[in-house]
Amino acid sequence: MIMEEMVEVKISVSAPSMSLNDLFLKSPYVSRFMNTPVMKALENMQGYIEEVDLFTKLDPQDDWLPITESRKGNVYYAVFHLLSSGIGFQALLLPFAFISLGWIWGIICLCVVFLWQLYTLWLLIQLHESDSGVRHSRYLKLAMAAFGEKLGKLLALFPIMYLSGGTCVTLIMIGGGTMKLLFHLLCGDSCTLKPLTTIECYLVFIGAAILLAQLPNLDSIAWVSFIGAITAISYCCIIWIVSIVQGKVSHISYEPKSETNNIFSVWNSLGIIAFAFRGHNLVLEIQGTMRSDARQLSRLVMWKGVVYAYLVIALCLFPLAIGGYWAYGNLLPSNGGILSALYKYHKHDTPKFIMIITSMLVLINSLSSFQIYAMPVFDNLESRYTSMKNKPCPRWLRIALRGFFGCLAFFISIALPFLPSLAGLIGGIALPITLAYPCFMWIVIKKPKKYSTDWYLNWTLGIVGMILSVLVVIGAIWVIVELGIKIHFFHPE
Repeated sequence: MIMEEMVEVKISVSAPSMSLNDLFLKSPYVSRFMNTPVMKALENMQGYIEEVDLFTKLDPQDDWLPITESRKGNVYYAVFHLLSSGIGFQALLLPFAFISLGWIWGIICLCVVFLWQLYTLWLLIQLHESDSGVRHSRYLKLAMAAFGEKLGKLLALFPIMYLSGGTCVTLIMIGGGTMKLLFHLLCGDSCTLKPLTTIECYLVFIGAAILLAQLPNLDSIAWVSFIGAITAISYCCIIWIVSIVQGKVSHISYEPKSETNNIFSVWNSLGIIAFAFRGHNLVLEIQGTMRSDARQLSRLVMWKGVVYAYLVIALCLFPLAIGGYWAYGNLLPSNGGILSALYKYHKHDTPKFIMIITSMLVLINSLSSFQIYAMPVFDNLESRYTSMKNKPCPRWLRIALRGFFGCLAFFISIALPFLPSLAGLIGGIALPITLAYPCFMWIVIKKPKKYSTDWYLNWTLGIVGMILSVLVVIGAIWVIVELGIKIHFFHPE
């Protein structure tokens, strides 16, 4: 009889409408069973189940969308995704920011922005799971929860989509351009084969990217991000090590150029530094691939991954920025940064196989990074369908949507080939996503005690971040107007 009653209790624990006390009040054995170790164990089990239920309140559509349809993520996957998205072409421009800032202020600004964005990453990770149990697995959803649906979309939708889509367009240009350079390195000056044109290189790159984009969800591209992380770390190390080993170039100077020695160029340089840390629009999405329960909260696993990943990112970006500026000074090209400087000044005195390996690593990394930055766009496109039809997106439509986005990015890369020259402007537009919005969202959602240290800190960082964003945009526009960029529509070089 006791065993039969225990079976009944075990089955009924999962039903939220009846507690253990209600169940046992109906039992003839209540006086004998209530204070036994078995009863205490069952009460603990009920508390655990209720606690697990708190962390599993998910949007039903999450099972249909590519970011959250698989929740098998772990700390290793998080590290791979963060490294693949956190190290990239934007890091190659860091030494150029030192031209206006100089040694001391360049290093100080790089350290401050690194610590600042690390703090806002921590805020986002904590905000991923609300007190009600709802998981915000997308930056846009968190912004809408904090600021309201209309204001949240107004503030966050354009910068997020611009970061994702704009980055994919730039990766097509870098990947296609590197492909063309790689052909030249492999074939040599005496090659009789006709090289591909720039547009043809872009087409080959986007074809491979669309093919790879058919992997269904964010979890499934973990191995792609692993390859992207390895290649990014490798080419960063090769570039700064070769630059330092080869020594300073001739006629180098660390004095700012006369035309850049003003406050506007300083603001533009701050935008370049801010753009180097651009992965905040992906951190909630990466955390959304993880399970979360009372035994292992996703925020603990995610923060561990962030610490490991950003330790590696710091070991890549700081030597790249400092070593690149030491080697090339004010002779750094504004377009392409330290990678262009390496090809320009050391093409003939560096072993050919090193140049080939570096180019291959950049190409593979561009293809890998394209996948993780395109994922929020894929997710947004599919969510429109699932919201209207209330069913998963069919396979044929998913293929069509991803092909459409790839073709659109390819068209923009041809139509606007000067887009990489706008790194400072892009950094200014994206800066609130990284440095300001997380602080405001923390205040709105967590409601820290007024005039407390937490309250002052987040208000200060949020306001300063917004002011800095405006200044960076102004500085970037001034640099574009003053120094000029080669604007040539539909004519990629």
